[in-house]
Amino acid sequence: MQSRIKILTRSRGLENAIIVFILLFLLNLIFPQHDSLLLFIGNEILVFVTVYLSFNYASDFLNSKVDSPLSLVLNAGILAALIFFIISIVKALLGSQTSGNGFGFFNSLFSVLLNFVFIGATVYIFSTFRELSFLRQKKDPSTYFNTMLAFFGLSFISNLFLKFDPTFDYPKDSFYVVTIVLIFLNSLRVSWIAFLTKKQKYYLLIISVVLSILFGMDYAIVMESNIMREILFAFSPGLHTFISLVMIYGIINFGVIFFTTLFHLPTAEAFDRKADEVSSMMDLTKLVTQVFDFKELAETITTITTRVCNADSAWLVTKKDNNIELGSVRNIGFVDADRITNQLFGSGEKDYDTIEIVQYDIVNHTVKNHEQNFKSIAIAPLKVHGIVNGYLFAARQRDNNFDPDEKKAVQAFADYAAVALENAKLIEESIEKERLEKEFDVARDIQRKILPSTIPTSDQLQISALFVPAFEVGGDYYDFFELEDDRLGFVVADVSGKGISAAFIMAEVKGIFESLSKIISNPRELLINVNNILKGSLDKKNFVTAVYGVINKKTGIMNFARAGHTPVHICSSEKIERHQPAGIGLGLDYTAGFAASIKEMEIQLKNNDIVICYSDGIPEAKNKLEEDFGYDRLDSILTKNYSENLDRISNNIMQELTVFSQSHSQHDDITLVIFKWNQKK
Repeated sequence: MQSRIKILTRSRGLENAIIVFILLFLLNLIFPQHDSLLLFIGNEILVFVTVYLSFNYASDFLNSKVDSPLSLVLNAGILAALIFFIISIVKALLGSQTSGNGFGFFNSLFSVLLNFVFIGATVYIFSTFRELSFLRQKKDPSTYFNTMLAFFGLSFISNLFLKFDPTFDYPKDSFYVVTIVLIFLNSLRVSWIAFLTKKQKYYLLIISVVLSILFGMDYAIVMESNIMREILFAFSPGLHTFISLVMIYGIINFGVIFFTTLFHLPTAEAFDRKADEVSSMMDLTKLVTQVFDFKELAETITTITTRVCNADSAWLVTKKDNNIELGSVRNIGFVDADRITNQLFGSGEKDYDTIEIVQYDIVNHTVKNHEQNFKSIAIAPLKVHGIVNGYLFAARQRDNNFDPDEKKAVQAFADYAAVALENAKLIEESIEKERLEKEFDVARDIQRKILPSTIPTSDQLQISALFVPAFEVGGDYYDFFELEDDRLGFVVADVSGKGISAAFIMAEVKGIFESLSKIISNPRELLINVNNILKGSLDKKNFVTAVYGVINKKTGIMNFARAGHTPVHICSSEKIERHQPAGIGLGLDYTAGFAASIKEMEIQLKNNDIVICYSDGIPEAKNKLEEDFGYDRLDSILTKNYSENLDRISNNIMQELTVFSQSHSQHDDITLVIFKWNQKK
């Protein structure tokens, strides 16, 4: 979107410049002599606006198209050469003619076209100088350049004063001198030269000398040639001033470029090395994000280390369980690298927390006949989160030691290697996590199949049920069993713990309840038998709470028993009752004490009575103050929504529960089963 806006703005700027060009062209064809004051002022304003609009368009164009500073320099040189060529042709053709000989139509047309060529060329050169001043600047130089631009405009406009009084030349001379001073200050902004390679600097040195001379010749011809002065002054005195200032700008700018480049030559080699180092860093950055094989990346790091850090050999080792393992070697054998590494680290007590330079020829006295005779070795730790996971070695056979910049480069490459090693570990963990997620998917599918796919329906009994696990899978369970004599069995259970282990226990509990419900009709006896069967399956740390009941769909009589589970709420139009017959959890006691603790309860349901069974994930849900949702809030919701349908009641409970615990994560599975007895039907 922004690029489209820029293109649209640039095209409008070009259209405006073309319109002013046409007006200026017609004015000078119709009135080639600007004798009257009004024509003179109008022409100067049009020339000024033309130069200004052309400069804005050229600046935007160069800003979007610039590839390199050398291309800008060459463009300016080509246009300066073009101006010199045109001026030479004009001098050869016109000889010593002056404006006093009169202007015919063709002479006027030629003069106007020639001045338009000068406008286009000098404006483009001026825009090129602007781009060179702004290039590679850390601070915004627009203030300095815009100040110079303002004095360019004042020097242009000051020619109007001479029209009123030819002797009043002080303003023009003052503005002219100040503009030249500002040109010199802006020409000093050549920081882009430092970023050129040594070869490019030699090339720029030659070009700057040629262009300084070329702009000097153009300035001399423009200022001293009678023909050019006549052509330019007849068209616009302000334009003559502008062109002369641009030529001065070229002389000063390329003179500064020459001397600056000359002073940068001694450091060019060091800069090239730095550029190579930065380029290598960028390549390593891409490799760290794209290459996940640590050995491949280690080989790249050792190769770059030898090239950028002027090392004869390099190798990389990793630490695992206090053992050192070679990862990659460059210009050295594995055996030699392993021997030197073990010698530098001794018995394993020696460690390097920061980069160090070891004078190996002093430390070592025994291996001169066994491996390469190194003078110094840089040892950089591979550190991630403060933990050293390995080392990068760079070795030299020469007497010159590693300088600070080379030490930083070795440490930087070691840091990349450390990141790569960490990435390899993270990828391994990611693969393991993906494997676990697939197992969770299988567990979720199993759990979906364990829970009833459909809810039983009848005229007398309406049912609603939901299950919300705290994690991917949960340990809550509910089910329904169609029994003889038009009865419906139901169970709501909660396995201690959460996650996959609870889900697998829940799957076993389902099979037990489903099997026993077909042969045992008494809820108490069924729970006792379930407890006996689980004796061989549950660990000591696991148990199951459950409520099992049977509803006679003809009579509305409900028999149920509970094993350590939450109360059963019965909501009628008059009140809400909580029924909590005695009973401990399944798996807590396998003696006769379990059977003695289980009590069964029988309730006659009335018309429109609502029965609610749930797991402890509802009453034990907490808010940000660590308060429990509790039974009273649940009863309050049931009272308010008693006349609603069951699904609406279930949704309202979950909505209130979500709002209550929005600042606290769900810590337990939630199961909710609601029955409504309709005696009339």
